[in-house]
Amino acid sequence: MIIGAGLAGSLMGCYLARAGYRVSIYERRPDPRAKGYLGGRSINLALSIRGISGLAGADLADMVMNTEAIPMRGRMIHPGSIGVGTASIFQPYSHDPGDAINSVSRGGLNLALIHAAAAYQNVQIIFDCPCLDVDLDAPAAIFDSARGPKRVGADLILGADGAFSPVRARLQKTDRFEYSQSYLEHGYKELQIPATADGFALEPNALHIWPRGSSMMIALPNRDESFTCTLFWPFAGAHGFENVRTAEDVRAFFATHYPDAAPLMPTLEEDYFGNPTGSLVTVRCSPWHWRDKVCIFGDAAHAIVPFYGQGMNAAFEDCLALSECLAKNPADRGAALREFQDLRKPNADAIAEMALANFLEMRDKVGTADFLYRKKIEQTVHQAFPDRVTPQYNLVSFSTVPYADALRRGLELDVVLDRIISEIPAARLQDLGEDAWKTEVRRGAQRALG
Repeated sequence: MIIGAGLAGSLMGCYLARAGYRVSIYERRPDPRAKGYLGGRSINLALSIRGISGLAGADLADMVMNTEAIPMRGRMIHPGSIGVGTASIFQPYSHDPGDAINSVSRGGLNLALIHAAAAYQNVQIIFDCPCLDVDLDAPAAIFDSARGPKRVGADLILGADGAFSPVRARLQKTDRFEYSQSYLEHGYKELQIPATADGFALEPNALHIWPRGSSMMIALPNRDESFTCTLFWPFAGAHGFENVRTAEDVRAFFATHYPDAAPLMPTLEEDYFGNPTGSLVTVRCSPWHWRDKVCIFGDAAHAIVPFYGQGMNAAFEDCLALSECLAKNPADRGAALREFQDLRKPNADAIAEMALANFLEMRDKVGTADFLYRKKIEQTVHQAFPDRVTPQYNLVSFSTVPYADALRRGLELDVVLDRIISEIPAARLQDLGEDAWKTEVRRGAQRALG
């Protein structure tokens, strides 16, 4: 039994069905195949190699990439009144133009995975069935139904029921269960930039960012040539949600702080007041399983903030790892669940830390001259020493190196970059010119790398 037919639950259903299990997936929401996806509370997803690998394990990668994905090869920074000017700045994610993350619609991808899971004869998906509680020892789950609580038994219960997981809530009542949740002072709200008569209103192969110090807006492209925009603002303060209260406030605020985006948003006021303001939470917990009977994964085990674009990718890695652990230990499910946690828990903690750090980078740094210079040095060193130096972003987004290793290697590279910048400040680029400057940076990197 899987509780939750979101992204991770639907994909895990495919994995288990392929392995020959009979799978029941219970979902609290209505069937989106009948009701349609209800927008307004979403952040477009950035599918990268980790998520693609997770999809490939269930033979779904090509389908998703061909029907849902738009490649984004870098950040397009919209400085506005801050940073290094007012013109947009493109920051490639890598010196390799083939490296890209992929914008996908959460609703579209969830529908595709539900269809994929439902196509298996040994999968049953039950909607409008919220989980109320779990009997860990049976194991069994208790669901709300039109006729009252309904108890359903299973051999194994997998909780893929999100950051506010009822399955995890039951695990929290067990002895020595460790749990923490922390909220950002920021929330998020979805807006839209529609397609124009000529197509995309902005560069489609980029993740657009409007950094504004304590806040920001991002925009990711959709297959219908629109953009899904997301505000990340503090709830309170000068740039906070609480201070933008009327339609006049909204239009005036965007004209001041997002002047190039505001004219592209004809439904700005309707979107702002019609779409809810969501919160951003990080969840850490342990253990993820109860004996050989119950296990949580994805956001239920390790919800993270979205600023590295890795929540879905980490969950899809979970699906692949859990399926492999179950296959490796067919006669000892408890050993499989323990191995799964041992493999994934350190990496879940690492990406949670990196996601929080990347929020500060996107919000405060990407439009500054110092940050642009640091990234220029980083890419130059990476290109000169590809076997010895890989930026943390590349390790996270363009490789399947474990997150914990990516965190460690990123911190080590920061020490190298600090030394190079201290020896070769930004003024040297103007003094030397591009080619001579690159030569000096390579020499500085050789000294720093030892």
